[in-house]
Amino acid sequence: MEHYIRVCDVEKYYGNASNVTKAVDRVSFQVEKGEFMGIMGASGSGKTTLLNLLATIDRVTAGHIYYEETDITELSEDALSEFRRDHLGFVFQEYNLLDTLTLEENIMLALTLQGAKKREIRQSCSRMLKLLKLEDVGDLFPWQVSGGQKQRCACARAMVNRPKLLLADEPTGALDSGSAQTLLDSFADLNHTMDATILMVTHDVFSASYCSRILFLKDGRIFHELIRGGRSRKEFLQKILDVLSLTGGDCPDAD
Repeated sequence: MEHYIRVCDVEKYYGNASNVTKAVDRVSFQVEKGEFMGIMGASGSGKTTLLNLLATIDRVTAGHIYYEETDITELSEDALSEFRRDHLGFVFQEYNLLDTLTLEENIMLALTLQGAKKREIRQSCSRMLKLLKLEDVGDLFPWQVSGGQKQRCACARAMVNRPKLLLADEPTGALDSGSAQTLLDSFADLNHTMDATILMVTHDVFSASYCSRILFLKDGRIFHELIRGGRSRKEFLQKILDVLSLTGGDCPDAD
């Protein structure tokens, strides 16, 4: 496996000299290519802040983040925008689909903006619709489908141009249990069939059990790491619960 991401002594402060909040406190870790990693922690632990730093939505106060050999902390705003477009895919709790476009058109939009050829756009979109089990609803608008189908469409849109990293922030937070499982199964398929590297922030133990490795944050620091290894998903879920019990129970809904 290759070290795709290296996070080196990253810190993130908010506020001013008289009132400073340290959201991320000297965090270091690596993400391997093709890994499905989860980040968990209670409210205020820094997990969403960390994801935003990795997503180039926010800037580090100190430290460095490398994507392969590129140090994104040194890039200009224009270079960051280009890097984000070419390398990253995003799936958030809010679907952020365009209501005036069908699901198929929402997925196509990402490739259209990159100037891809029409034939390539059609083929790539059809592949994603099939992979995420949306073939039967591709011609419908977002308001005509379920929350789970909208979230899978958001996932298809994020992956259609084959980004090197998919970043997901509480992707199952607004879904019922059945839709959540379907989405997580889709993530697992993308991870296995497309060798997608996935980084998911979640408070949900069931969602986390799909990951191959989990980092647990507390007060802006990594306090534990859990690797699934050869465990079944049920066994891994129990291990996650055991770790969360050290922090006083399950994590609250939001960061």
